[in-house]
Amino acid sequence: MKQIVLGTAGHIDHGKTLLIKALTGVDTDRLKEEKRRGITIELGFTYLSLPSGSRAGIVDVPGHEKFVKNMVAGAGGIDCILLVIAADEGVMPQTREHLDICTLLGIQRGLVALTKIDLVDNEIRALAEDETRDFLKGSFLASSPIIPVSSITREGLPELITELEKLVMDTPGRDSSGLFRLPIDRIFTMKGFGTVVTGTLLSGQVSKGEMVEILPGKNKAKVRGIQVHNQEVACALAGQRTAINLQAVEKSRIQRGDLLTHPGNYDPTPKILAYLQLLSGAARPLRNRSRLSFHLGTARVLGKITLLSQNEIPPGKEGFAVIHLERPIAASFRDRFILRSFAYAQTIGGGEVLDPHPQKIRPHSAQILNELEILRSGGAEEIIELGVDRTGYEGITQERLPGKTNLPPQDIPKLIQRLISQGRIIQLDSLLIHQKRYQEAQKRIRECLQDYHHRFPLRSGISREELKGKLDLKLKERIFSHLLQKLIDTQEISLKEEGISLFEHRVELPEEKKRLKDKIEKIYQEGGLEPPTLKDLEGSLSAQKEEIREAVSLLFREGLLIRVKDELYFHAKPCQKLEQRLRDFLSRKKEITTQEFKDLTQASRKYTIPLLEYFDAQKITIRVGEKRKLRERTA
Repeated sequence: MKQIVLGTAGHIDHGKTLLIKALTGVDTDRLKEEKRRGITIELGFTYLSLPSGSRAGIVDVPGHEKFVKNMVAGAGGIDCILLVIAADEGVMPQTREHLDICTLLGIQRGLVALTKIDLVDNEIRALAEDETRDFLKGSFLASSPIIPVSSITREGLPELITELEKLVMDTPGRDSSGLFRLPIDRIFTMKGFGTVVTGTLLSGQVSKGEMVEILPGKNKAKVRGIQVHNQEVACALAGQRTAINLQAVEKSRIQRGDLLTHPGNYDPTPKILAYLQLLSGAARPLRNRSRLSFHLGTARVLGKITLLSQNEIPPGKEGFAVIHLERPIAASFRDRFILRSFAYAQTIGGGEVLDPHPQKIRPHSAQILNELEILRSGGAEEIIELGVDRTGYEGITQERLPGKTNLPPQDIPKLIQRLISQGRIIQLDSLLIHQKRYQEAQKRIRECLQDYHHRFPLRSGISREELKGKLDLKLKERIFSHLLQKLIDTQEISLKEEGISLFEHRVELPEEKKRLKDKIEKIYQEGGLEPPTLKDLEGSLSAQKEEIREAVSLLFREGLLIRVKDELYFHAKPCQKLEQRLRDFLSRKKEITTQEFKDLTQASRKYTIPLLEYFDAQKITIRVGEKRKLRERTA
């Protein structure tokens, strides 16, 4: 059965609460202060049983201008409205403000109850109807029924119930397949049960026994029990007024405006990227850096505006902005919100969340403004493609897309497959990356290698870690690995022991440098197990220090030299022969002292100690006290 929430709207003392009592038998004014003053202060809740057997949840809102903030908290979860206008007073300030709020929140259906007809004659009643119809012109209620009623005499109530039945049948239900979200509008404790929260379930569903998370504080709790329309249920669905008994969380840790959801669905945010609409009746333009009261769901937070496409938004106009909030909230893509003046407590506009976690944005950027237009009015495929693109080179998992796009989780796999088949996004294991970013990263790898080869022509290649660091793209390891493998497969780069290089890169020495390299190799070969240090080599040759070191480095990378310690190199051949003699010695004697090793090398202590430590480091020998033995696995 479809689940619909009906909200009241209208000026103070126009009979909203009395009308709800006449329809349902329930007085939604529950506070002593409300009874004493005779006005609604807080949100009231009940339900209406209709002749067809269906039920509509009801949110009764206060009409006083001082409590509009409470009205907004209730309006965020309603599907259609019952606008109440008293026949003896007609359209009043909060009639207009409440209708503006409902319009900004995207509510598209409702009807009008012209109340207190028992206090006016037929002529005044007709005038009130005409005034109401004129007022509604151009609004989403322009063609809605206007039902004259009296909560005292009950005149017109049967006709109102008939129209309410039609309204409920005509209003689309909410999506129970989406992510579970319940903005909390009331918190209380019940003896023997503990903490209870209530709200309108915006999307998804929640079941008894599940773990839930309360944002932005990220407190976790277990669902102990659920009530819908005062009846215990095992599961609550989107569109239902819901009371949830939470286990293991104190009332003091929850406040109105918190969001109840499943763990990991959403991350709190201190700023949002948004599309703004300023009401034509706003007192002044909305200027950059304005401080405002921001209302989303049941949350109310102060914030500052940074306009992106202009310096100010005139009344009746629109624009894009980043809203910097004074405390984090939980928000989702395309959530609607209300903006109220901080200085004079008046609703001035509202808008839609386009990105709940925006990166640093440069105002007046043509690219950013184009992206914002896609976020505002693009289709599902465009939204997903842009969502993947905006994660840059880090990529995103499919599981995170529902929270980013507010699209039903069951629709996303088909949309992703379509984008993959069109070559617009690429899937790497569980990560999705935009093809544009993927190609840019490949291009950046090639450019980095070209630059490296230009700067170090005698080096065979760059290490994997150094290349990744030079890219400076915040690439995840599996994306980087995939990029490298793709470039290897297409023979654009080579991966060897010496490092990564462009496929066509070859180390080709000028004749002069080749002669220097050969000369140095000969010196080390003749030096045997008593070669010169690098410093000695630089002092004995006429070449530049950088040229000598470059040649030594090349000989080392080619495996012709072995670096034993800091700037001490040996030619590979004498070292290999020494290793074999050492193995033979240890096979016979099982262990060797430093002096015995010195006798084996016929070299001075200056060389024997570094060589011993080198063989230890190469895991050929192991030191036991003052002696060495063959490591078991090498033995």
